[in-house]
Amino acid sequence: MAKQQTAECSGCADPGAAFARHDHGHCAADVLARAEVLAAEQGARLTPVRKRVLEILLEEHKAMGAYEVLQRLAAEGFGNQPPVAYRALDFLVDQGFAHRVRRLNAFTACMHPGEAHAPAFLICRGCDAVAEAPAALVRAALEAAAAEVGFAVERSNIEALGLCPSCREAAP
Repeated sequence: MAKQQTAECSGCADPGAAFARHDHGHCAADVLARAEVLAAEQGARLTPVRKRVLEILLEEHKAMGAYEVLQRLAAEGFGNQPPVAYRALDFLVDQGFAHRVRRLNAFTACMHPGEAHAPAFLICRGCDAVAEAPAALVRAALEAAAAEVGFAVERSNIEALGLCPSCREAAP
């Protein structure tokens, strides 16, 4: 991945950062540092494999499939059996350090570890970038609509497919 750079970091926590030039290395390092602190506070072990998987997910604003992650791990000597990647990814999701993007059957690093949130994922069909956007209002509307018919939402995953600003500009 070519890291995108600007003079100041706009913050990967900003949903638009996935689609804009910014100092992604700085943001990724901040997220990794927060995850390490949170894991220690929660008594969870961020083993070398788990940490490396999180680092891989943090390299780009894209979702990666488990087998893509496994290929990277195998190339770096961490093992080549699917459970290696799946266990690490499950741990990261369970701890709130990664999200599963169901439409893509893939995973992306959480840009807000330690914060209670339920994001919507904005997926660019042109460049495959994925942004984690706040979705509290959308989720509230969904829960209200469900409640009107007596339904209790237990889990939802909001994903939107479209074009990021760069791909929209490049489109004919």
